[in-house]
Amino acid sequence: MAEDLTVGRVAELAGVSVRTLHHYDEIGLVRPSARTPAGYRACSADDVERLREVLAFRRLGFGLREIADLVDDPGTDPVARLRRLRGLLLERRDHAAAMVAAVDRELEARVTENGTTSSGGRLYDLIGAAYPATRRTEPRIAAQVWAALGDARTVLNVGAGTGSYEPPDREVTAVEPSAVMRARRPPGAARCVAADAERLPFEDQTFDAAMAFSTVHHWRDPIAGLREMRRVARRVVVFTHETGDPGWRHRFWLSRDYLPEVAGLVAGRPPLERLVRAVGGRTEPVLVPWDCADGFFEAHWRRPEAYLDEEVRRAVSVWTRVGPAAERRAVAALRADLDSGRWAERNPELAGLGAAELGLRLIVA
Repeated sequence: MAEDLTVGRVAELAGVSVRTLHHYDEIGLVRPSARTPAGYRACSADDVERLREVLAFRRLGFGLREIADLVDDPGTDPVARLRRLRGLLLERRDHAAAMVAAVDRELEARVTENGTTSSGGRLYDLIGAAYPATRRTEPRIAAQVWAALGDARTVLNVGAGTGSYEPPDREVTAVEPSAVMRARRPPGAARCVAADAERLPFEDQTFDAAMAFSTVHHWRDPIAGLREMRRVARRVVVFTHETGDPGWRHRFWLSRDYLPEVAGLVAGRPPLERLVRAVGGRTEPVLVPWDCADGFFEAHWRRPEAYLDEEVRRAVSVWTRVGPAAERRAVAALRADLDSGRWAERNPELAGLGAAELGLRLIVA
């Protein structure tokens, strides 16, 4: 007889969090049916097999309700479900191959011979290829975002990119307009719809919550996009940054001393107060830890050498938007100041700082 396993051990073996297993238990999807000699709940071999099926369907992008219908179907047995799963995997393989071909055609149409985008090219179609290398979920910021989602079980991620910050223990639907970004979402990511924030293809109040992480500044009409989020969800959580305060550009040494062009990028952008009013929410500051795992623009505030890395810069839209001349000048100046020790002389207060307030904000409605 197979030994029953504790919930913690099952989570470790399956590569999921204990919180995810607790959620599956709460909704009746996978319920530990055994007990350890000490009286703790445990998973039997049948429970583990059911979890394996659930996770396989989850990685294919099925919602939790759909998965429950599949695994609880009285007309199928495990062999029949495995055959169906195999067919779905083959479909995904063919779909992925077709998507890669479509992305290749789109890139060919949008990129000129000298490597610059054509006038119709989307910014993220250009920088998306660099994202997986340096843009990862920062767990401390993710915890703040996920806490702001409250008790939401169904979540819409607008401008989802490659899927960072999507909560693993909730039913997520993603929206992403860039074909390159969609193609680079990992196999286990939530299902992704090709659409723009300003025209979300969902009925009113479809979701418990809608989230957007570091994307509002790329929308054609941020106010319209936020109102759409409010329309389709009862709760809205947005990670963005403060640009209305005249002193914001001086908070971060990179834009203050090396890349003043950043100020021009936000000219005409709706101030934070307008974004908040659009959803009727509030704001809370988001501190950036010194060892931030996500490589967004401000992430390396205590690790200036990182900005000398081409791969780091390519995954941040700011560097593409300021243009190659400004980028070369800023990188050369930063390299010289690091070599001479001038950067350290300018920024002595950063040496022992664990987290920095750089104007990043959560809007919560």
